Amino acid sequence: MSAVRIGTRGSVLATTQSGLVAGLIRDRLGRETELVEITTEGDRTQRAGTPMEQIGGTGVFVSALRDALLRGEVDVAVHSLKDLPTAAPEGIALAAVPTREDPRDVVVARDGLTLGELPQGARVGTGSPRRVAQLRALGLGLDVVGVRGNVDTRIGKVRSGEYDAVLLARAGLARIGRLEEVTEVLDPLQMLPAPGQGALAVECRADDDLLAALATLDDRGSRAAVEAERAVLATLEGGCSAPIGVLAELVEGEDGEELWVRAIALSTDGELSVRMSATGDPQDAAGLGARLAKEMLADGAGDLEAGPEAEDRVHDA
Repeated sequence: MSAVRIGTRGSVLATTQSGLVAGLIRDRLGRETELVEITTEGDRTQRAGTPMEQIGGTGVFVSALRDALLRGEVDVAVHSLKDLPTAAPEGIALAAVPTREDPRDVVVARDGLTLGELPQGARVGTGSPRRVAQLRALGLGLDVVGVRGNVDTRIGKVRSGEYDAVLLARAGLARIGRLEEVTEVLDPLQMLPAPGQGALAVECRADDDLLAALATLDDRGSRAAVEAERAVLATLEGGCSAPIGVLAELVEGEDGEELWVRAIALSTDGELSVRMSATGDPQDAAGLGARLAKEMLADGAGDLEAGPEAEDRVHDA
């Protein structure tokens, strides 16, 4: 039986994530694997230092992998789930969402400082409108500046003194063994993560026999959470282009497991926001997320100042 060819971006984080999926395929499916590196439009513009808002559209880190999948050059594509556009691609199935990493955002700051300990005017780097808006909403008087590049590039800007701090996803640092760099893990009350943050998406062709086998890699709780989060995003996208943060978690309710969903949409300056939460049946995760988003739109989320088209759902490491 031939090896399963896994399409991956070439960054350290992407190949590490794809390697985790490769290990699951070997352990649970008994199949050998091969990583196939593919360069995406997002990778090319990141190397060139092009700001995300100048790229436009969604899926810049995803499309090339999906194209290779449809051409039969790879059998599986592995993505950071938060990079996936919400529109379902024709001919491709989301075969599995493995167990999710901690989805929270973190601070990597000079001198071991937390956000609250940074002085007013401190330079804090992030390429995510979601993070920018929530940082500004905290009212800490920070100078929030754009940054792109891989984890080493971003942390390097702190080590060199160019920035006082950068914000990153904890999941990425955990996967590449860099958690010792973290000076603060941000509570979701301060900063809700991007929809799907910390989760991986394992895609294959919808007509491939491999689809059923890959389903064994799926984690039920992680799948329910990201389905709810992506439903919030998809529904808000119809009437709101403001920065969006969402987090869904399985919690123990009076009658068993419940899915608790928290979401926020903000003006780009962080001065206005609509924040709501809801609980419901994990079996109806997408429906729960959609209903919550509709309530947010009814409460004014659609009237918030539109942010750049390239929201952090495109990519914020």
